[in-house]
Amino acid sequence: MLGVVNLDKPVGPTSHDMVDLLRRLSGMRRIGHAGTLDPLASGVLPILIGAATRFSDDLTGGQKRYEAVIRLGIRSATDDSQGPLEPVAPPPDLATASTALASFIGTFEQLPPTFSARKSGGVIAHRAARAGREVEVRARRVTVHSIELLGSEQGDGWLDLRCDIRCGAGTYIRSIARDVGDRLGCGGHLHALRRTEAAGLTIEGASAPARLEELAAAGRLDEAILPVGPLLHLPEVRLDAEGAGRFLHGSGVPMRGATGAGRHAVFGDGGLLGIGILRDGVLEPRTVIEPPGAA
Repeated sequence: MLGVVNLDKPVGPTSHDMVDLLRRLSGMRRIGHAGTLDPLASGVLPILIGAATRFSDDLTGGQKRYEAVIRLGIRSATDDSQGPLEPVAPPPDLATASTALASFIGTFEQLPPTFSARKSGGVIAHRAARAGREVEVRARRVTVHSIELLGSEQGDGWLDLRCDIRCGAGTYIRSIARDVGDRLGCGGHLHALRRTEAAGLTIEGASAPARLEELAAAGRLDEAILPVGPLLHLPEVRLDAEGAGRFLHGSGVPMRGATGAGRHAVFGDGGLLGIGILRDGVLEPRTVIEPPGAA
């Protein structure tokens, strides 16, 4: 098996729990995911099967889309509803809150949550934070392409903003919720999150774990496995048998008359071979699926 499963992760399990699920259903050990979802988040989680794990960085790095509920008026130590939670101040009116939210569209420096999967001093940040150790997290440059306000709800001392957010890789929606609250002086945290798009996959085509269980029980799990090539969103190069052999064994392949330098998805008669860099008429391997017989 080689490909990607568009899994609709429910609230509760970790992303690694979903990897374990696919290992059990497929009987394969070489399985990973592209883009972690927190336990309290749901939605699109691309599960990589077999040699597709070699393309994890390529599939993780694209645009993502989320439906988020940002709750203003209450701060959280984890920047989400896991808490502990602390009321800060009554939130402003909806118009003021909407203006503050829209100010986060663009490219800017963002400080990741203290409780996150990023490493600090070689240690995963959330593990150090839960152990009571001081955690130093560094800001990183992120891009938010759009934020659309879908609705709102007012409560006693809080205001929920339900919004659709399109952003680049590495953006923390929890940090946006926290920073909107800080900018307004009322505190804020991420109350709920659902990822609706990642790696070119959308929530409309995602399969819940129960559906994957059904397919596996019927011996039809392969129906849920999508090819990797189209998800790379790269121009394609097709090689004959000789060129494919050279490419798979790490050698450059002369490409007479080839135009369009840069990264290409490389295919042979058997399907995707990997990703190559076309430069000065030579296709150099960068990410390669193992040749037949490789360990």
